[in-house]
Amino acid sequence: MSDSAVEVSVVLPAYNEAATIETTVRTTLDTLGGFLPEGSYEVVVAEDGCEDETPAIADRLAAADDRVQHFHSDERLGRGGALNAAFADARGDTLVYFDTDMATDMRHLEELVESVRSGEYDVATGSRWMPDNTADRPAKRGVPSRGFNLSVRTLLRSGLRDHQCGFKAFSREAFESLVDDVEDEHWFWDTEMLVRAQRRGFRVKEFAVDWEPKGDSKVDLVRDVFGMGSQILRCFWEFSVSPYANRRTGMVVGTLLSIAAFALMFVYIDVDAFVDAVSNADPALVGAGAAVYLLSWPLRGLRYRDILSELGYREGVGFLTGAVFISQTGNLVIPARAGDAIRAYVVKARRSVPYTTGFASLAVERVFDLLTITVLAGSVLVALAAFSPSTLAELAATASGQGLAGQESRAVQQAVVVASVVGALAIASVVAIVWSARSDSNYVRRVVNWASDDSYTELVASVFESFVGDIQQVAGDGPAFARIGASSVLIWTIDVATALLVFLAFGLDLSLVSLLAVGFFAVSVGNLAKVIPGPPGGIGIYEAAFAAIVSTLLPVAFGTAVGVAIVDHIVKNLVTVAGGAASMMSLNVSLTEAVDGTERDLDAETPSAED
Repeated sequence: MSDSAVEVSVVLPAYNEAATIETTVRTTLDTLGGFLPEGSYEVVVAEDGCEDETPAIADRLAAADDRVQHFHSDERLGRGGALNAAFADARGDTLVYFDTDMATDMRHLEELVESVRSGEYDVATGSRWMPDNTADRPAKRGVPSRGFNLSVRTLLRSGLRDHQCGFKAFSREAFESLVDDVEDEHWFWDTEMLVRAQRRGFRVKEFAVDWEPKGDSKVDLVRDVFGMGSQILRCFWEFSVSPYANRRTGMVVGTLLSIAAFALMFVYIDVDAFVDAVSNADPALVGAGAAVYLLSWPLRGLRYRDILSELGYREGVGFLTGAVFISQTGNLVIPARAGDAIRAYVVKARRSVPYTTGFASLAVERVFDLLTITVLAGSVLVALAAFSPSTLAELAATASGQGLAGQESRAVQQAVVVASVVGALAIASVVAIVWSARSDSNYVRRVVNWASDDSYTELVASVFESFVGDIQQVAGDGPAFARIGASSVLIWTIDVATALLVFLAFGLDLSLVSLLAVGFFAVSVGNLAKVIPGPPGGIGIYEAAFAAIVSTLLPVAFGTAVGVAIVDHIVKNLVTVAGGAASMMSLNVSLTEAVDGTERDLDAETPSAED
């Protein structure tokens, strides 16, 4: 209980509000005076690191009227941070805030205040989305707002219609009970307070208000996507998943993931075609291909060690090979290579590598992979242009879909387009990374500041700066760049060797030169083609590109080429799944923990797999 006569504290969060803050303060005082006893209320200007005349105006108002207080911050705290600090400093037991543009009709202020002051409710909030209110909501903000509120109701199980209306009141008891658990200090603060209040059993009142937009109504990428969207997912994990995430359930999920990865291989390909292909192949050579492919994985761990070493983290090859295995298994199930996030978790939880560095190291690895296979494919293409123009013409005809059935033609054309675009982007990315590594200009912050001036900007900019800085650090070291590139070439050479052994398993009588040329070209283009998000594992488009190239450049029927591609891809995926399952067991890494991002000392439970 406050030790002052003040019962109600109205906080006005203000950032660069010099044009309106005085009018807002005076209107607020007049409105409060209409239903509250004199001396029982105060108005606090929570000035959040303003860059205009707002601080001076707030000082003048506070000096002239003892009902006005000025809470100043030299730095941007964000709306939630400013409210937390101002509420903690306020004297009232009923804590109220609303946006300084007074978009909500002030005739609703009495109902907002009295709902909590009377003791009937612990929290009260205005709503623009109840049937009996008036809210002139522009479509460009109304649609995202409805989507946001639907997501909160669905994922966070809230019973409210509108979580972001800037018109709320809390009892001091409710505020102090909730504030330490609310993590967001920006725009999501409102939503998190309301959701946690409901989960704690506080009495929450939502009532219709008349509302007219007066401020910014634009969709802000930083605020609405990086800020609000990520916070919904954070709370969903904390409320609905994390309580059930433990080693036992994690290992079950990991096992199911491995099974799903295996099963999906036969969802996106014709099972009969696979059986026919395997029946025509020499099992000993297919097994030899699997053994050769397995050799590439320690090299992947070695390359990842070199990348992390450039960023200041020295880890064992065995551990990192296991981490790569786990993330690649996830990629077979989760589209768009989202399984890579699992590796970022593994190195964070087991070796305290920051998430920004984890994702930056993954980005470097991906760029090297794409650059390598682009160069390999391009080298073969240049050789064909120089020594066999007629063959190059045949390849161009095949790329346009000539001589193929309708479905096959479309798949091949898609593969060619995707591979060409991805290859060009890979080369452009390397050029941009190397060039930016030699520049002192901070382009990241310029771009983020151009995209948004929201209070999330500083947080988002710092994350992206750390990410880009790590990438540039690797690119700026010439010997390391060359060493990582050389290991990438070796890794993909082994990938091609696996495909060549599968060729031999089908009993194809071809010259070694032909096999090498076609193998490097077909495998490279096939892998470039499957980069674009599609079926998990990329099964389908890889076979199309691979078979089209093989059947054009070699005396091999299209059906046989498809069989080779299917067996090649299945062999590689089986090695990946087996390695991923074994690594999850040996490293004591559960996939529920991987998504949760729990930072605990797993090394104390299970010894590391060192080299």
